[in-house]
Amino acid sequence: MAFARLNGAVMHYEDAGARGGRAIVFSNSLGTDFRIWDGLLGHLPADLRVIRYDKRGHGLSEATAGPYAMKTLAEDLAALLDHLGVKDAAVVGLSVGGMIALGLASLRPDLVSALVLMDTAHKIGTVEGWNSRIDTVQRGGMAAVAEGILAGWFTQAYRDSVADFAGYRAMLMRNDIEGYTGVCAALRDADLTESTRALRMPTLCVAGEHDATTSPTLMRTTADLIERARLEVVRDAGHIPCVERPGEVAGLIAGFLKEATG
Repeated sequence: MAFARLNGAVMHYEDAGARGGRAIVFSNSLGTDFRIWDGLLGHLPADLRVIRYDKRGHGLSEATAGPYAMKTLAEDLAALLDHLGVKDAAVVGLSVGGMIALGLASLRPDLVSALVLMDTAHKIGTVEGWNSRIDTVQRGGMAAVAEGILAGWFTQAYRDSVADFAGYRAMLMRNDIEGYTGVCAALRDADLTESTRALRMPTLCVAGEHDATTSPTLMRTTADLIERARLEVVRDAGHIPCVERPGEVAGLIAGFLKEATG
């Protein structure tokens, strides 16, 4: 395990793979830690330098006092990449991780050469919806929202038949309340429409077919903001396609990286 105090919080991260290879950075979704990427790593090209991290308030990273701002979460990732001496990385972001990737690309374009935006959007949800979730979690803990969240994360077939689902339920239930609601507040307050419209780097958008939160239709509105961005839909997957369809998602990423580097 590797930790560093960056931007006012202790961050947990992993820096693995080819030291001289192209850097690819993974930023995960609300309520998860960086283990959600485990299944696809073996399907990626072996010459990549793979960086994963737990965002502020998640996994083994420090849960500082909330609420958080999306700009702070982007600055956290920028600080980590500066700490590791990484520039021109391909940044893969899922859900809030995708918004962090968009924020990073606007804040520090020197750090980002390409984007993979997965089940995310330039704006997710409503103020009322996020305030309701924050209030529910603060009153009743993660158990009060777990079933609805898990139903969005994975298809019914996965929930019914794959033993790993119990592990992802445990991952969700173990979230720090301050950290979880702090990131909910960042999502509530973030509208990255105009900054996303200004981006010009190669971008691949990926959406799970059955994702009700950040649907393929919503992802299309984000792809349309970025010049030459394209959208791919992963069949038979919910909000976390990298878990349900790791080989397919890794293939999309690998093909995109090959195109983006010419």
